[in-house]
Amino acid sequence: MTTALWCVLFAALLPILTTGIAKRIGGRYDNNDPRSVAQNYQGAARRAHAAHQNSFEAFPLFAAAVLVAELKGGPRGMVDMLALGFIAARIAYTACYIMDQATLRSLVWTIGIGCAIAIFVSPLWR
Repeated sequence: MTTALWCVLFAALLPILTTGIAKRIGGRYDNNDPRSVAQNYQGAARRAHAAHQNSFEAFPLFAAAVLVAELKGGPRGMVDMLALGFIAARIAYTACYIMDQATLRSLVWTIGIGCAIAIFVSPLWR
């Protein structure tokens, strides 16, 4: 297994981590109706929940990019480094979101998406 493929697994699990943060910050949690609780989140819990949703939105492009690079022979070292960059950007994005750093969050989001796009087109650089 390549580093990039392990990063896909981590990226797939990241929404679970972010929703856990939202639930912990948000206080009251009702396992019988977990989705309705999120509607009442405020502040950092609300932002953590938004980061959770955005993690789902960012995942398909990243996963597809890694699969394209794997199937079409993207440069291994470059693909692995870009995948790690994507993961680092997503972690930083989540932290920025929770800490209400909107401008920095947008910059980090752009870096992460840039990594995913670079992974996707990496087979062209062989």
